Amino acid sequence: MLALCVFGGSRAGGERKKTVSFSSSLSEKKISSATDCIHSMVEGNELKKIRPNSRVYQRYYLLDVGLQALCWEPSKKESDKARISLTSIREVRTGRNTETFRTSGVYDQISEDCAFSIIYGEMYESLDLVANSAEMANIWMTGLRYLMQYGKHALDILASSQDSLRLGWLEQLFSSAADSNTQEDAEEGICLQAAIKLIQSENPGVSSGKVEHRFKELQRLRDRILTGRDDRVTKQEFIEVFHDICTRPEIYFLLVQFSSNKEFLDSQDLMRFLEAEQGMTQVSEETSLNLIQSYEPSEEGQQRGYLSLDGFTKYLTSAECQLFDREHDTVCQDMSQPLSHYYINSSHNTYLIEDQFKGPSDISGYIRALKMGCRCVEVDIWDGPDEEPVVCTGHTLCPPLALHCVLEAIGRYAFVASEYPLIICIENHCSLPQQKVMWQHVVRILGERLYTDPPDEGDSYLPSPYALRHRILLKGKKLEPVSDGEDGEVSEEDEGAEMCQKMKAANSGGTQFQLLKELSGLVTLCHSVRFIDFATSSKSQKPWELCSFHESLALRFAGESPGDFVNHNKRFLSRVYPSPMRIDSSNMNPQDLWKCGCQIVSMNFQTAGLMMDLNTAWFRQNGNCGYVLRPAIMRQEVSYFSADTRDTVPGVSPQLLHVKVISGQNLPKPRGSGAKGDVVDPYVYVEIHGIPADCTERRTRTVTQNGDNPIFDESFEFQIILPELAMVRFVVLDDDFIGDEFIGQYTIPLECLQPGYRHVPLQFLTGEDVPHAKLFVHVALTNRRGGGKPHKRGLSVRKARKGREYTALRDLGIRAVDEVFKMAAPLLRESTDLRENMQTSVAVFRELCGVSAVANLMQCILALSSRVSGPDETPLLLFDLQDQYPTLEPQEPLPDVLRRVVSTYDMMVQAGRAVMEVSDGIYDRILHIQTTAMEFHEKLPNLAAKEGLKGRKVSRALESFSWNITILKGQADLLKHAKAEVQENMKQVHDAALTGNLTKESLGVRRVRSQTRRGQDDKPTTSSRGPSA
Repeated sequence: MLALCVFGGSRAGGERKKTVSFSSSLSEKKISSATDCIHSMVEGNELKKIRPNSRVYQRYYLLDVGLQALCWEPSKKESDKARISLTSIREVRTGRNTETFRTSGVYDQISEDCAFSIIYGEMYESLDLVANSAEMANIWMTGLRYLMQYGKHALDILASSQDSLRLGWLEQLFSSAADSNTQEDAEEGICLQAAIKLIQSENPGVSSGKVEHRFKELQRLRDRILTGRDDRVTKQEFIEVFHDICTRPEIYFLLVQFSSNKEFLDSQDLMRFLEAEQGMTQVSEETSLNLIQSYEPSEEGQQRGYLSLDGFTKYLTSAECQLFDREHDTVCQDMSQPLSHYYINSSHNTYLIEDQFKGPSDISGYIRALKMGCRCVEVDIWDGPDEEPVVCTGHTLCPPLALHCVLEAIGRYAFVASEYPLIICIENHCSLPQQKVMWQHVVRILGERLYTDPPDEGDSYLPSPYALRHRILLKGKKLEPVSDGEDGEVSEEDEGAEMCQKMKAANSGGTQFQLLKELSGLVTLCHSVRFIDFATSSKSQKPWELCSFHESLALRFAGESPGDFVNHNKRFLSRVYPSPMRIDSSNMNPQDLWKCGCQIVSMNFQTAGLMMDLNTAWFRQNGNCGYVLRPAIMRQEVSYFSADTRDTVPGVSPQLLHVKVISGQNLPKPRGSGAKGDVVDPYVYVEIHGIPADCTERRTRTVTQNGDNPIFDESFEFQIILPELAMVRFVVLDDDFIGDEFIGQYTIPLECLQPGYRHVPLQFLTGEDVPHAKLFVHVALTNRRGGGKPHKRGLSVRKARKGREYTALRDLGIRAVDEVFKMAAPLLRESTDLRENMQTSVAVFRELCGVSAVANLMQCILALSSRVSGPDETPLLLFDLQDQYPTLEPQEPLPDVLRRVVSTYDMMVQAGRAVMEVSDGIYDRILHIQTTAMEFHEKLPNLAAKEGLKGRKVSRALESFSWNITILKGQADLLKHAKAEVQENMKQVHDAALTGNLTKESLGVRRVRSQTRRGQDDKPTTSSRGPSA
């Protein structure tokens, strides 16, 4: 087996093995400048060379002492031929992005982060190499790029200019601290404690003990001994320790990648970084300069418009560069749809703050849940002493709370975190006299905020959250309409009586109880009814009637009848509550129920852990208002969706998520660890949570004895079938633990990810931030499938001769309807061809540009700009931007590799033009067929009977109809998205050509800004808090 830098394993994969990061072995000599890189390359390293025949050769590579050539040994070639002149190098390419890598039989065993290629010579040959670590690969790529820029005099040039911005700033910082200390001569330095505080002011996460140890270690090496707290630190010592502690090599390597091999970013470099990597739109030079003014610490850098390494680090660690998209901090979804179209943040046994058998009850449970955005709370009411109803869990040891105190807390905090409706689940176990008191409390305390308007019998759906703002809905039992309007009997509440139901049944022969008519009158839009089966609900259930499901029953329906469950939840609210056997108040996985459309999944808010992490993160995506709009396919009246699908969802583009875990910062010892000392051996899990087909996890290697700034540098790719239900969770664990291994976690909906280089603030299981602890990651998202062949299990798919897959419509067995659907078959085929021809041409162009599968076209063109210079530095290729579709024109005879780039670009433009010119017509015809087919919808049972279909065949025909309608709508939507994608692609080419100086001088050329973020053309643009126009 090849000893390449390979990927990590999985917790589910049997015995966990500790694997050590190569980068830890380099940390002793901390490479943090181009000079360090070049010195390291002169000493040389073992690298693996990948050949086209998939053979791998271990060689020792080094720079010659004159810095003019790259050499390797041993080699069968003569020594003068086992070398590449640095002047012949055209490009240093990151990752496995050459033909040799892609066609290699060992491709899957090679880490993307350890691989790089050197493109050289007139024929654009490639030397494809794999380092033992990502850090070593970065050293070689950075050093080679500097040598390409500055030649054999690189070290001299670097020595004269290196870190001048940082040096000037640190000298000024030190002098300011010395001036503030007037007790002693500033020339002697500043006291040790002042120096420590100065460094902590710039790096708050570093401990004072570590900084003090570094100062003492440095002075011991220089035969100076610190004997007390007031000993002096010289300016040179301060600068050296600052450089050692505050320099993050991974950010330095990133800076030089975008700075054209300078030690700072100018405004143009920063513009390119913000647009190409961070996914920002409307970026101008003014944007860059404003950012530099905000984050650059040195006066010189601010005046000259330069962002130094320290300024770049400040920017990347700021709130602007956090992983969570701040657009989701406010309500950003359409709130005018029926209540049943939303997931609702819901609490179970809200009054408990520990377990549900003997744990304490407290008003704070309601206050905390409501402040967290909960929109559905539970009030379990029983007879209390002195004719006062109490709130508690029946037949347990939990102490009760006075009902009026609970209602007062709810009334006070109901709309503190959200203006949208609050549902109170009343579980009534009281006698009629105490029900009277209960009714009086509810009316007096909640007053006009109670929604008591009776529903309109003709309504097919519930009102919207927008229409119900600042209103409180009671969920509970309701008396049947009777002429005398007196109190009557109803069945016992589903959940509250469950623990004692058998006992009651044995004693009283049933579970009926008397309900006060006034209480019944307060229940309008959330009338609790018993669930019988999906067929009965479809025929007789009213939109304002709500069924509660025991966790086990709901999970059984989710497994056995996922499609029926989804259809049921399109019109009706469903509430799922945890099993009473969870006496420790543990939580079920809410996504097991969300995937079937269940709106109200009740969670034990008092119990921290994975399940509450998922719930809390999920409801952050819409301003933490407690309501999240469900995926469109779960809302459309006629649609087919099964959460157990293993294939693409009609109308939803699978997303390819690329996550690179680069490093960690200030990772503490686990809270419950019994190990001595503060040293940790961290590793990271990246988990995907969503529908079953999307759930997976990957882990990094372990970095030993480094919690300050462990370098992981590992990349993972995940294919997401249903992005709207997916969440990403980062978990940091300690591999050298005793008792507790958990360091921190962060969970985020896929919809809220910001692309590019981001910091992830870690949290404890209880939700609080771990002080100063972060992960540094790179995230990219594209709507293309990843590597390997797509799996088509469970879908009706037909393959064409060349292997292209076409989604097939199903026969209903009803002749008139089948004839209509058959008209769509050629249109669907043409639609698929248009989309896939366009996407395939983009993928081929991307490969020739030498970038990764998740790179956008702006990154492709910018990568191309670095390698199309002729002998006199004039571009061999230029774009003509006069047309809607920019043309790529050779300026002189081209080598073969660039001729292929031009022809592939032309094919990409032709495929995109075809989509633009033909898609509207196909789209309209597909929707016309869908409209025609929908005219049969209400008549299907009668038509099926006329065709002689009975029983299960009728059900299959109805299911096939929903399937076909979903396919037509989905394929039409994908075609519309493809058109938007072409427009976005051409805008990116236009902007990148200008940024990369690859344009012909023409009048009228102006910058066209991309209008979408993250390349997600299909993301809804609706963000109204109220009704749509």
